[in-house]
Amino acid sequence: MKPVTEIAHGIHYVGTNDRTKHRFEGLWPLPYGVSYNAYLVDDEKVALIDTIDASFTGRLLENIRAVIGDRPVDYLIINHMEPDHSASIHAIRQAYPDITIVGNAKTLQMVEGFYGIGENAPTKTDILTVGDGDILRLGRREFQFFLIPMVHWPETMVTYCPCEKLVFSGDAFGTFGALDGGIIDTQLDTSRFWDEMVRYYSNIVGKYGGPVQKALEKLKPLLPLKTVCPTHGPVWTEKDFPKVLDLYDRLSRYEPLEKGVVIAYGSMYGNTEQTAERLARELAARGVQKIVVHNLSSSHHSFVIRDIFRYSALVIGSPTYNMHLYPEVQALVDDLELRVIPSRTFACFGGFTWAGVAVKRLTEFSERMGWPLVAPPLEIKQGFSPEKSDSVVEIADAITQKL
Repeated sequence: MKPVTEIAHGIHYVGTNDRTKHRFEGLWPLPYGVSYNAYLVDDEKVALIDTIDASFTGRLLENIRAVIGDRPVDYLIINHMEPDHSASIHAIRQAYPDITIVGNAKTLQMVEGFYGIGENAPTKTDILTVGDGDILRLGRREFQFFLIPMVHWPETMVTYCPCEKLVFSGDAFGTFGALDGGIIDTQLDTSRFWDEMVRYYSNIVGKYGGPVQKALEKLKPLLPLKTVCPTHGPVWTEKDFPKVLDLYDRLSRYEPLEKGVVIAYGSMYGNTEQTAERLARELAARGVQKIVVHNLSSSHHSFVIRDIFRYSALVIGSPTYNMHLYPEVQALVDDLELRVIPSRTFACFGGFTWAGVAVKRLTEFSERMGWPLVAPPLEIKQGFSPEKSDSVVEIADAITQKL
């Protein structure tokens, strides 16, 4: 049995899983690992769609040879240049010296910049520059290329195979999570991928909602698709791709997926935490069931941002720390400002001992984001006290009414 999966006739998965990396891009935890997906199309000409992380180059070459033996690879089509998808280019070129590298102008500039490979670079190779809508024929099949800049790098594109109604989508429609045995959604229990897809999108693509919407518009004439082959996560078929497409559409419009509340706080000695706990209890007492409470000293920001994209309301609490926000709260605020989320139901609270700054900073944050406060912020001097309960109730009432 070959160690590869045939996705459609002559189209093979030749990627691999990474269950050793702790953090993707050195940032995002990988509790379920991650896959690096590459695809080989065996026609009159042979085309490799993207490569994989350099740590697994040997496995990629083995998978290619398992499909085509000693035949050459004629084309390397590059949809995305991040090194987890391009770092094996040197090895592929060494194994197949007559290969032609196919990419758009921005891609090919990056190939030269990253790897010194190009028509005029020290390492010369055959180059085919493609533009939006251009076609490459392999034999029975043809590929058509569509540029989708800033999803989520400027050079990104997708490769469409009309006869199979199949798209190689690059990082679009990808997700964290290794592929346990199966490659295609029909072979897998995909339940664990949905949360990881929201976390993947919100943290990596989340800033680029506008470009994602433009890409989805460009994709519409190709629908319905039979197969979508991203560079991370399962290969999607008609079974699950409609759900994937809806998820990407809603996330890129910054539309909350569910009505619920995220409470994110920092706390040094427990007083801010006590306020967060009391608020969660008050919300639950009012019938709000979907409440997620994150202590920012222990919850990684990627999970917090995932939940902020998912739910419609957000409450942030922070003590004053060195006349500023608590550092972990400040980091979250900075992350959110980068993602330019246009609207959320928002409230805040803060504490201090001798000089209160946290509430002021959180109020300024709400103004910069364009998120009006649903209730006056609660400010706690020194310890949490029963006298502050009325303010917690006011915040809970206001959020519940908005929900």
